Amino acid sequence: MLSLAAVALSSTMVNLRPPAVPLIVHDPFLSAWSMNDRLTDDWPRHWTGKPFGMSGLLRVGDKAYRFCGPFPNEAAALEQKSLTVDACRTTYVFAGPDFQLEVEFWSPTLVDDIEVASRPVGFVDFRLSGTSKPAAVYLDLSAEWCTNEPGQRVTWGRYRLGGLEAARMGTAEQAVLGHVGDDRRIDWGYVTLATEAGEVGANSHHESRMAFIANGRLPESDDVRMPRSGSDNWPVLAATTPLKAGQTATIAVAYDDLRSIEYFGRPLPAFWTTKERSFGRMLGDTWRNRQTLHDRVTALEKRLMDDAKPFGEGYAAILAIAYRQAMGAHKIVADLDGRPMMFSKENFSNGCICTVDVTYPGSPLFLIYNPVLLEAQIRPILDYASLPRWKWDFAPHDLGTYPKANGQVYGGGESTEEDQMPVEECGNMLCLVAGHAARTGSTKLAETYWPVLTKWANYLANHAQDPAHQLCTDDFAGHLARNANLSLKGIVGIGAYAQLATSLKKPDAAQWRKRAADMAATWMEMAKGEGRTVLAFGKPGTWSQKYNLVWDRLLDLRLFPASLAASEMAAYRKLNGPFGLPLDNRATYTKIDWILWTASLTSSAEDFKALVDPVVKWVNEGPDRIPISDWYDTVTGKVVGFRARSVVGGLWMPILAKQMAK
Repeated sequence: MLSLAAVALSSTMVNLRPPAVPLIVHDPFLSAWSMNDRLTDDWPRHWTGKPFGMSGLLRVGDKAYRFCGPFPNEAAALEQKSLTVDACRTTYVFAGPDFQLEVEFWSPTLVDDIEVASRPVGFVDFRLSGTSKPAAVYLDLSAEWCTNEPGQRVTWGRYRLGGLEAARMGTAEQAVLGHVGDDRRIDWGYVTLATEAGEVGANSHHESRMAFIANGRLPESDDVRMPRSGSDNWPVLAATTPLKAGQTATIAVAYDDLRSIEYFGRPLPAFWTTKERSFGRMLGDTWRNRQTLHDRVTALEKRLMDDAKPFGEGYAAILAIAYRQAMGAHKIVADLDGRPMMFSKENFSNGCICTVDVTYPGSPLFLIYNPVLLEAQIRPILDYASLPRWKWDFAPHDLGTYPKANGQVYGGGESTEEDQMPVEECGNMLCLVAGHAARTGSTKLAETYWPVLTKWANYLANHAQDPAHQLCTDDFAGHLARNANLSLKGIVGIGAYAQLATSLKKPDAAQWRKRAADMAATWMEMAKGEGRTVLAFGKPGTWSQKYNLVWDRLLDLRLFPASLAASEMAAYRKLNGPFGLPLDNRATYTKIDWILWTASLTSSAEDFKALVDPVVKWVNEGPDRIPISDWYDTVTGKVVGFRARSVVGGLWMPILAKQMAK
């Protein structure tokens, strides 16, 4: 019987079917997934759903088999016996007539090592057992890996890299950083295949695969009809390597994007360039040290699972599936001074880059394991808001449209206050800066940007108690006046500012603390409902998740009584749908990140289980086969919108809340 996914937890295992399986996932462009139960059911796909052609073949003796992709039919599909998804590794086990093949896709996306995490290099390891026959494996990549549309013209070539055989493919035009948008793939730079003991080449898909099926080798010469359309007889990069039972053979998949992000008109390189200026040297160094990196990957995975185990195996399994998505929705680049900057892409939403209310929900993962990476996400916003061109007294929403961070594009952009999120983003930024200080023990970031933080605190003091008709992070629900959860966020943001002011020994710190406490007391009166707080002030009979309250606990602000979280949780447990707690009374849809935040409001294991078990059920049974969506219907399980977003970093909130509890 097929085990669709198993996440190892100590000596026990839990079976959980991922909505989509991460294969090679590094950033919003280098992002390949299997969206099927079996790797041979369909081609891997980019997170957007567009095909990322990859064929995997095995030849044992004189017979060929297929382990990846639906074609060619001349190679019979191997029986997939199991699939294990760990945080950085995905391992398939296939069975043949008298052998077993293990294929492991893994990437050194180490959250605790910025330079290594920024390297766009993934590996596919192969292990064969049960036979002494001569064997070899084959892997190819279509031009879809380096084009936005398959009709774009591509060129290719091979080269030597130390002891590696390598081949690369890219568009003929090479419009570096030439396009922005959401539903887009990269069409500049070069995708690369490399191996040590085998051979590489470039040919049409049929000629390349059939040559391997026939004799275990690539065609004697490369196809030289180029540049040509990527869909014109489908040229592919291919690599083969011999495979002996009991040994590991490896093929590397890498991407040289030349320039990664445009930041206020300056094209910036990936952060790994601060150590290695040459892509070839970086790839060679990563290859030579892959065993050490693999050891570090497994150590990180153990740490992640050890932290998650106390909350249940289902929860831990979701984190294992979500980790590469959380990391891979960002790009880590180097500023001109070598300082790291980490830019998110608002996937399948509007394509915005460095969105504050995407950074906010995704922050727990980084606050736990590497606050430097959170600083790398919020510092670009702080710098932008400090410029004269940002003329508003509230925090920005974004820095542009990925991959160009040249200034806000959402709502009124830099022109008007219309459709902005002023209370939302001010509260988010103040909480994030305070969270960073609490986890690092340093207020240097806050001190550097104190004038702009003060401006935002003043805005909240004037506007957060009873917010006007404006948007919050749940903007898909539309404008809402007197939003109680938004007001709560603003009050906690003021409390966070007061805490920073106290640490910095500011003379008005006590006044700010009193202001936050007074506003919290007023909020408690305004938000009263029937056994639970209301969605909007003056709207009896309504309700909403008060997920922003978790920051009162995280920062130990104690602005709100413990009884508030307890009464809210009691109400939520009665409002659960089959697949989770709805966001509020207006609809049956929800946000997966906010459920995990809400589940962290109390320390009760029963409360946590009541809210999280339906989410585990949804991840396992939801009908949509895409990278985890954070916006879905709690009754049908259908995805409403969004996919592959970095906000799944927010699923680590229970662990963060436990670590920060006092």
